[in-house]
Amino acid sequence: MTLSRIVPYLQATPLTLILAAFLVLPIATIVMVSFWDYDSIQIFPAFVFTNYEETITSPVTWSTYLNTLKYAGIVWALTLAIGFWVAYYLAFHIRSATMQMVLFLVCTIPFLTSNIIRMISWIPFLGRNGLLNQTLMTMGVIDQPLEFLLFSDFAVVLAMVHLYTLFMVTPIFNTLMRIDRALIEAARDAGASAFQILTNVIIPLAKPGIAIGSIFVVTLVMGDFITVRFMSGGQSASVGLMMANQIALLQYPAAAANAVILLALVLLMVAAILRIVNIRKEL
Repeated sequence: MTLSRIVPYLQATPLTLILAAFLVLPIATIVMVSFWDYDSIQIFPAFVFTNYEETITSPVTWSTYLNTLKYAGIVWALTLAIGFWVAYYLAFHIRSATMQMVLFLVCTIPFLTSNIIRMISWIPFLGRNGLLNQTLMTMGVIDQPLEFLLFSDFAVVLAMVHLYTLFMVTPIFNTLMRIDRALIEAARDAGASAFQILTNVIIPLAKPGIAIGSIFVVTLVMGDFITVRFMSGGQSASVGLMMANQIALLQYPAAAANAVILLALVLLMVAAILRIVNIRKEL
């Protein structure tokens, strides 16, 4: 084999070793542990399907997965609606490239703090005696505090939308900035209305950004457990939270089985998105 044929393999070797050590090996370990057995004090290396059987046949598990999918669907729809219009405004209504960059950086300011801090900051605002309830009562809009604002599904969705909207804004903004403005001018010269330009030109060309943002948001929501734990007040559940509780109880094989199922589910969702939008072809 000549040197020219060996060089590409040598160049790919470091990345291959890194992926094998930090991606393939951990996933293989989780899959292996998911077939082990356990009791209240220890785990046993074995090859049993008990963990998968208990997970698949449990009504509680099905309810938890459906609840997680509900969060993913609602948060995806809201972040897409908010993220698209924020990106659209930055790309088409802000003419100065400098101002576009400044406003985009303003959107990233919350990321200078921890996710947990940003999430917990909603508690004094949404609480029974929080700023929002007190303001509404002072204005006479309500007679008593709104209980659903905190420690509810509403609070969980609100916090997730706040945390993950930028993951939708960034790829959509990047895609919109790549659209040739001559296409929009041509559509306008052809007599297309603003709505027709949006639906027939801009949105189809923005599909790669929407797909990438959707993958980011869906995968983050499906694996989230801290937000559900804090913002629901223990009144709701997610797959990530269920796995965290299993780990706390030293039920590592059961948690590993749930991790494998969750990974397979997320991969199917990502594959469905990529099936709808061929990112490589569109970019």
